[in-house]
Amino acid sequence: MGLERRPPGGPGCWRHMPHRRWHRKSPVCQPALWPRQEPCEACGPRLDYLCGPEDNVYNIDFTRFKIRDMETGTVLFEITKPPSSNKGDKRDVDPNAGRFVRYQFTPAFLRLRQVGATVEFTVGDLPINNFRMIERHYFREQLLKSFDFEFGFCIPSSKNTCEHIYEFPALSEEIMREMIHHPYETQSDSFYFVDNKLVMHNKADYSYSGGP
Repeated sequence: MGLERRPPGGPGCWRHMPHRRWHRKSPVCQPALWPRQEPCEACGPRLDYLCGPEDNVYNIDFTRFKIRDMETGTVLFEITKPPSSNKGDKRDVDPNAGRFVRYQFTPAFLRLRQVGATVEFTVGDLPINNFRMIERHYFREQLLKSFDFEFGFCIPSSKNTCEHIYEFPALSEEIMREMIHHPYETQSDSFYFVDNKLVMHNKADYSYSGGP
C-alpha cells in the first residue's frame, strides 16, 4: 500500500515505489553480529529486509509523515496514507509493498541543517513498550548519519503523533556534487524495535537532482 503526496512547500517531492532489490558488492553484515539487535553502521545499506511484515505483531501503521525546515518553519512535504481498500485479489499483493519509498529533492535540500519530522501512526490491540527507531543514511557505502529516536510507550488501539528533530551533517561541496549527479545512490534503512526486538524494516533512496 502506498502513500499519496500533498503539495510541498519547499525543495522536495516524493513518490512511492514498489519493492526493489538493492545492489552492492560488499558483504552483508549478519544481524547475529549486532549488539542487542542494533543494525551495524559499517555494513552499508542492506540488500535485504531483516524482518517480514508478519513480524509487525503490534500492527504499527504509519498514516502521515511531514517534514519542515526548523529554521523557517516551511513545510517541505507531507504524505498521507490513503484509506485501505478490500478490493482486488490479495494473492497478487506484494508483501513488501509500502516498505520502500523513493524521495526526489532539489539540491537545496542538502544545505538544510535541521528539519522536524512529524509522524502519525496507529497501533493494534497490544501495548507497545520502548518503541524505538534506528535510521542509517548512506551515500554508496559511506555512512552519512545515524539517527536514534525513541517513541516511548503506546497504549493499545491508539493514534499517536510525535516530532523528531533531524540534525543533518555538514557535507563537503564534493560530496554534495556527487550526491546530486548520482541520484538514488543515497539510501537509508529504518529499523523499528519494540523492547529491543526488531519488528519493522523500511528502505528508501533519494535523488537531489530535481528542479529548482
